[in-house]
Amino acid sequence: MARLREDADLRLWVVLARAFDAVERHARASIARFGLGGTEFGVLEALYHKGPLPVSEVRRSILLESGSTTYVVDKLVRRGLVRRASSPADRRVCVLALTPQGRRLIAGIFPSHAATMRRAVVGLAPRERAQARELLKKLGKGAAAVTPSASEGARPSPHREK
Repeated sequence: MARLREDADLRLWVVLARAFDAVERHARASIARFGLGGTEFGVLEALYHKGPLPVSEVRRSILLESGSTTYVVDKLVRRGLVRRASSPADRRVCVLALTPQGRRLIAGIFPSHAATMRRAVVGLAPRERAQARELLKKLGKGAAAVTPSASEGARPSPHREK
């Protein structure tokens, strides 16, 4: 019986990975039309929707590795799309904000990108999309609550969210 459950769990992972890949191809193609990489777009989109943010918040928002952050932000600053400033509350904190040029760019891009992404998930009815969002949130929280392990028998993380 455990073997059947394990196989179902592995099949879930494969189906999830394939679905993500299929939808992400739409995102990559949409973003590439505008001469941006996915990470660059993610930074611009986060700042567009949330306003100026500390670098650490942008990193968390778009799941960016720490070492990549400086590289991506430097590219956006050189292109005149993002500016850096020190936080008035804590000068050690670097805050990112869109420049007027960056705001115009993302404001022009985002509606088209959003329409592309809506088309990419049309395989589910609106109610199913809502259910999928809730189930995937639950799956993500459950996976985050278990410490990743190279061996069998991963244990619940001591930092589990309640």
